Amino acid sequence: MAYEIPVTQARAELAELINRVVYGGERVVVTRHGKPLIALVSAADLQRLENEEAAAQEGAVEEQVISSVSSFRSVSSAQGERHRFGIAAEHRGHEDRGHEDRDR
Repeated sequence: MAYEIPVTQARAELAELINRVVYGGERVVVTRHGKPLIALVSAADLQRLENEEAAAQEGAVEEQVISSVSSFRSVSSAQGERHRFGIAAEHRGHEDRGHEDRDR
């Protein structure tokens, strides 16, 4: 639980609050009219929060890429197009090979 203190009192006791955060491991929430304004946290806490935020953003980007890639469908090229470009084989999607993999 964080220690709450009004902004007027925090202004007068800033040095003490910094010591409580740095050496006491406390978190201090500065309030105005009873509503939270800011929080004083240690540099280690801030680093951990930033790392968690970065990991969450990476996870969201990864999920978006996976979603985008999985939305593509395998499209068979027309016979004429394969011949036109000299393509002898056609890539078959993962779902098309299911029965062959079981037979091996």
